[in-house]
Amino acid sequence: MARAHRLDEGVMNVSANPWEALRRFTDARIALGRAGSSVPTAPLLAFNLAHAQARDAVHRPLDVPALQDELTSKGFESATVCSAAPSRDVYLRRPDLGRRLNETSATQLESHTKDADLVFVIADGLSSNAASTHAIALIERTVARLDGWRIGPVVIATQARVALGDCIGSILRARIVAVLIGERPGLSSPASLGVYVTYDPRPSRSDAERNCISNVRPEGLPYDAAAFKLAWLLNEARSRKLTGVLLKDDSAITLPGRTIDRLSRA
Repeated sequence: MARAHRLDEGVMNVSANPWEALRRFTDARIALGRAGSSVPTAPLLAFNLAHAQARDAVHRPLDVPALQDELTSKGFESATVCSAAPSRDVYLRRPDLGRRLNETSATQLESHTKDADLVFVIADGLSSNAASTHAIALIERTVARLDGWRIGPVVIATQARVALGDCIGSILRARIVAVLIGERPGLSSPASLGVYVTYDPRPSRSDAERNCISNVRPEGLPYDAAAFKLAWLLNEARSRKLTGVLLKDDSAITLPGRTIDRLSRA
């Protein structure tokens, strides 16, 4: 009885948190409560699970055949490439190798359709789950918003960094490349997709010459809102012949009386 009484006291000592009402607005770790000077057991276990999911996201290989099959079923031509990083371990230690195609991939890419207005690249990056879950849905919604564009093959890239799209776009002679890549996982977002748009892609491009859309996922920036922003950037890039710091995302002003935030909640 004495032991049971002490356990009951331990449960009662978990302090209520006045920020509890704010938790419904965010996945961030706030208002976790307190047990003495420590975090209660349930939030601690949830943190450990999230950490494991983030680690898994980084190391899980991209299911390339499944992506190819889905692209084919939706009418997209596809190609597969790999960076110069021969393994995941090397990829994580040598970011520079993830920015270059290996020689075999560069040769094979030469045989594909060239001179397109736009080439999409689906890249594993640091979360293959993000690429396999969100990329095709975003491509479909974006293409539906583009009028009169010549779309090249969708290139599936493994062990890939963002700049690998410059090599791909250059070989395919694409006017614009859009790299859809798995972002570095967070403890509440192990499957978040980033999109990087580059006009006139070539290996000498810098990150300042790209536009980025981040946190594409149902819990972040939903597909339709992301497709709207991406289509706007692509049309402006083609019209103005530039991307990056010189191209400001003013897409919201094309929606009178609305903003992207409101669109994302519609």
